Amino acid sequence: MRILLLAVILLFACGEENDRGRKTDLIVSEDKVDVVFNDVSVDAGIDFVHYNGASGKTYFPEMAGSGGGWLDYNGDGWQDLLLVQGTSWPADAAKKPTLKLFRNVGDGQFTDVTEAAGLDISVYGMGMAAADYDNDGDPDLLVTCVGPNRFFRNDNGKFSEVAERVGLADPAFSTSAMFFDYDKDGFLDLYVCNYVEWSSETDVWCSLDGTNKGYCTPEVYKGVPSRMYRNRGDGTFEDVTKSSGVYSEEGKALGVAILDFNDDGWPDMAVANDTQPDFLYQNNGVGADGVVTFGEVGLMSGFALDESGKARAGMGIDVGVVDDTGEETIFVGNFSNEMIGVYRDLGNGSYVDRAAISRIGNPSLLFLTFGVFLFDVDLDFDLDLLGVNGHVQPQIEEVQQAVTFRQSTLLFRNVGDGRFEDISKESGAPLQEKVVGRGAAYADYDQDGDLDILLVNNNAPAKLLRNDSQSQNRFLRVQLQGTISNRDGIGARVTAFIGDRKLPIYVKTGSTYLSQSELPLTFGSGRSPQIDRLVVEWPSGKRQEFNAVSTGAAMVINEDIGIIPGGLGQ
Repeated sequence: MRILLLAVILLFACGEENDRGRKTDLIVSEDKVDVVFNDVSVDAGIDFVHYNGASGKTYFPEMAGSGGGWLDYNGDGWQDLLLVQGTSWPADAAKKPTLKLFRNVGDGQFTDVTEAAGLDISVYGMGMAAADYDNDGDPDLLVTCVGPNRFFRNDNGKFSEVAERVGLADPAFSTSAMFFDYDKDGFLDLYVCNYVEWSSETDVWCSLDGTNKGYCTPEVYKGVPSRMYRNRGDGTFEDVTKSSGVYSEEGKALGVAILDFNDDGWPDMAVANDTQPDFLYQNNGVGADGVVTFGEVGLMSGFALDESGKARAGMGIDVGVVDDTGEETIFVGNFSNEMIGVYRDLGNGSYVDRAAISRIGNPSLLFLTFGVFLFDVDLDFDLDLLGVNGHVQPQIEEVQQAVTFRQSTLLFRNVGDGRFEDISKESGAPLQEKVVGRGAAYADYDQDGDLDILLVNNNAPAKLLRNDSQSQNRFLRVQLQGTISNRDGIGARVTAFIGDRKLPIYVKTGSTYLSQSELPLTFGSGRSPQIDRLVVEWPSGKRQEFNAVSTGAAMVINEDIGIIPGGLGQ
């Protein structure tokens, strides 16, 4: 019966594609770009080695971190880099490294400004999210930890730790986080993923070989409900986890992403859970009592489980439109032998996993994927996919012949119809290097128009990979500046049109794993000298439209006055 049902689902998915008039043959660009990344970490001055605190005790959190990300902390228009650090456990206080903030000085170089910025703080950090929560013009910073979390308010490039004062000092084991304005009041709210109940005193002895202690699966530990915080608009947050409808004791959340799967203008959420069903939260908008709530529809929609009805070990997550239906696809990094999930919205509130059809499933089968994100790596006007991989068990090769502990990075090029080709091996030596990858994020740190990559490795150096692809393809960079909406324009959907093709991208935090990509958007336009039409849909409901926008440029779009001349950082 299950096999018959699966066949019907697949037939329906294929029939749905044909009914919509989409091309079923591969669409291959005539001018295929040779994508090349080079490791410039040392030359750029990124001197950072993640420390997971391991001292032989094999404590559970050691295998999970860490992340990092991009923010323009000083408002000069150049993307700076924050790297999240671990530390020694209390009983082993020999080493106390700190967070690291590297300022982009604008010539391909970075300088360590951690102490000057007030971030020389030692925590057992996991991830980060950065956004202007108080609408004062500079990004503030949340660092998730193996409790309590830390929140840093930015005042003209100097950070002050205010987590307890503003209501964000959750003592739980937190992972990824996402700023977004779920109630559309102009102030950024916050969703924080929580993982499991753990302490050094309650750490469980587990083993792969029956002799040596290894890292347990999360099934051994009880899950911790993730938290939703509403921004009161006065510099503080209110915990609305229960009243907003997102309270669940079943999740062991590692990743969260924004989407609008029912296209009603209210931001929804997709949450990747580890060994538990993934969540899809539908934003119900303002109710009769004036309160905005969510309903969980993961199981009903077909997103929560795999095709056999089993929960997978979800890690990182991202959402984007990758074919010409205009419908969003949710990508979830999963455990080895589980494939990357590729859940396409069928347009009727239901999802089908297109991992096999997309040609991402088989190449990703043996990889344990953490960081996963969509970006236009070759600037050809569609979104490609990067997956950062590494196992959690150093002894895995002793019990599984085909799976390794250190793993290479996967890069999939979108060939134009939601199907992908694996170009990892021909895209530069850094992607072939075997690492224990965790966090990942992108930014155009050198402002040359193409997107570069940050990789954060567990208990190893972080890597800055510069995109050195040789291409004649053009680009448009867009940064939003909200006035009625939140200052960063987070949650806005910007859609570029070229001919009869369109590409929508959200301004967003969250996505990937423990990390944050830059807020400015990059639209590749292929060889086109212009974007025919650019439409901005703001969280406030305001809509702006710009025609014949020249490519090869960077612009700021203000919610009130439109395009501001002069590029980013204004």
